[in-house]
Amino acid sequence: MNEISLYRPPDGLPSCRLCLAVDVEQYSRFDTRTQSAVQADLVRMLDEAAAATGLDRTTWARQPQGDMEFAVLPETTPETSVLGPFVHHLGARLADRNARSAAPRVRLRLAVDIGVAADAALGHAGPAPVAVARYVNAYQLKEALAALTTADLAVIVSDRLYQDVVRSGLVGLDPAQYVRVHVQVKEFGGYGWIRVPGHTPDEVRRCEPAAREPRSSPEGSAPSRTPLSQHVHHGVAVGGNVSGALTVGPYGWPARTGPGAAE
Repeated sequence: MNEISLYRPPDGLPSCRLCLAVDVEQYSRFDTRTQSAVQADLVRMLDEAAAATGLDRTTWARQPQGDMEFAVLPETTPETSVLGPFVHHLGARLADRNARSAAPRVRLRLAVDIGVAADAALGHAGPAPVAVARYVNAYQLKEALAALTTADLAVIVSDRLYQDVVRSGLVGLDPAQYVRVHVQVKEFGGYGWIRVPGHTPDEVRRCEPAAREPRSSPEGSAPSRTPLSQHVHHGVAVGGNVSGALTVGPYGWPARTGPGAAE
């Protein structure tokens, strides 16, 4: 039987790749010496988590950014390995590090998406690199980590990865452990799914304040609402718009609307 040869685009052309970003929570509270140590610890933990998963970090296109690392992974990287074992091993390495009494605690936010990524003069261009940068800064992810004080790691994956990979249930992935949220950061709008290892979905949902008072217009009329897209295409909300608050199904938080939604 002849082997099937999969097409690979020539080097330099856009291709569909896994992208991830990992950010240190409240990094600015550390002094210069501690920041340097935290950066070294972050690289070490990522290296060790990848090695334990069977992933070769030397093949990742990495962009260090001080308190954050952005990476584009090889096309052949199994999505299940990143969302399952890699996240597990990163959480374990982080817990071991934080158990050292002399070391200040480090907490991480991790975002993962898949999509078009192309080499560019300053790193990478394409919808997936942009989306990952927005997901890792989602206010829901930050508030989950702030409220769940015993958690060291909070993870968000794009809707595309959730639908195509997490829902498969492979490699120990449990779709019921994720909470759907609508992410609106700058010009980006799309759905994501949050999981906080060691905490239940109900605990994650409770992290969202029960009430957010809308800001009234100067004339005292009814508060305006930012239009929200009705459906998702490749993890990005597109299509017809609706006005008013949008509830993202029984599994998620209400979408944040109005002034300050992208803060």
